[in-house]
Amino acid sequence: MTESETEHARAGHDTSKTEPQPAAESGDKIAAADDQPGADRSGDTSGQRAEEETRKKRRPLIITIGLVIVVLLIASGLYYWLTTRNLESTDDAYTDGRAITIAPQISGIVLSLDVNDNAFVKKDQLLIHIDPRQYVNDRDQAEGALATAKSQYEGQRFAAEVARKNFPAQLQQAQAQVANAKANLAKAQADYDRQRSLPKAATSQQDVDAATAALKQAEAQVELADAQVTENSPVPQRIGETDAQVGQLQGQVEQAQARLDQANLNLSWTLVKAPQDGWITKRNVEAGNYVTAGQQIFSIVAPEVWITANFKESQLADMRKGQKVKITIDAYPSLDLRGHVDSIQLGSGSKFTAFPPENATGNFVKVVQRVPVKIVFDVLPAPYVLSLGMSVIPRVDLAGGPP
Repeated sequence: MTESETEHARAGHDTSKTEPQPAAESGDKIAAADDQPGADRSGDTSGQRAEEETRKKRRPLIITIGLVIVVLLIASGLYYWLTTRNLESTDDAYTDGRAITIAPQISGIVLSLDVNDNAFVKKDQLLIHIDPRQYVNDRDQAEGALATAKSQYEGQRFAAEVARKNFPAQLQQAQAQVANAKANLAKAQADYDRQRSLPKAATSQQDVDAATAALKQAEAQVELADAQVTENSPVPQRIGETDAQVGQLQGQVEQAQARLDQANLNLSWTLVKAPQDGWITKRNVEAGNYVTAGQQIFSIVAPEVWITANFKESQLADMRKGQKVKITIDAYPSLDLRGHVDSIQLGSGSKFTAFPPENATGNFVKVVQRVPVKIVFDVLPAPYVLSLGMSVIPRVDLAGGPP
């Protein structure tokens, strides 16, 4: 090669470095090179064989992994079925308990409020104090009325004792007066007959008139005495009337005593006390408020708490009293609580609503009913306070407990 050709080749080489070839041109060159007979393809074939050998080696491992996954899925499904086949659960459940409404029995101004919201109170602990002055006055009046009624009753009782002796004596006295009047009548009748039998010369008209008047007067005395006997004859009836007056006054004494007892009771009701242990909720009173009888001022939630779980009627076939229950409370998910079925309500929840459904009228659409089931805790950790209405998920073990 001459020196000029060498320089020309170098110049072409430098141009290829600085000027890029078009893509189509480079592709044509590669295609042309491939189309040339006798091209060497041994490198590509060996690479394909290596990839196929790698795939063949990996294929058993992939199959093994797939089989393991299938076995694990079957095992987990079988385990889930075995562990849940005897369980019935529902998320329509909540904590329940007794809430006692506290209302005063009398009306008045609240002088003092002795508890606060959510405070725990003991039985007979003072809650509020109502102004007692009006009820003290009522008690004093009732005591005075009772004293008056007792005095009247005692006086009438003594009069009844006297009447039991006086009324028979008065009858005897009237009967004696009748006898005396009859004796006087007999004497007057004899005098009158004697004056009538005497000759006119032996008596005077004055004596005859006097004898006649004495006879009539004696007859009148007999009639008067008979009338007094008749008046005093009903001795038992007159004694009974007196005893009835004693009984009437005794009734007045009892009424006065009842009014005094009511006044004392009203006075005691000025101190509103807790009927049992529990927590104060829904406080609706302040010191200085005027409260009326029957007005709700507190609610006391009793310490006893249970679960009301509304299971579907299709879940109750094998549910019995005493079966074990695992309890999960949304507020305390870490607690592992246990309980047991206490009772099953004899009626669905819809049956005890304000307006129960009447399926005998109109079109009927079957709806799966829910029946409340009472679940009682076996042990409840002391530091945890369960409010009423908390969401709970109970799981009843149908295989455990009484059949």
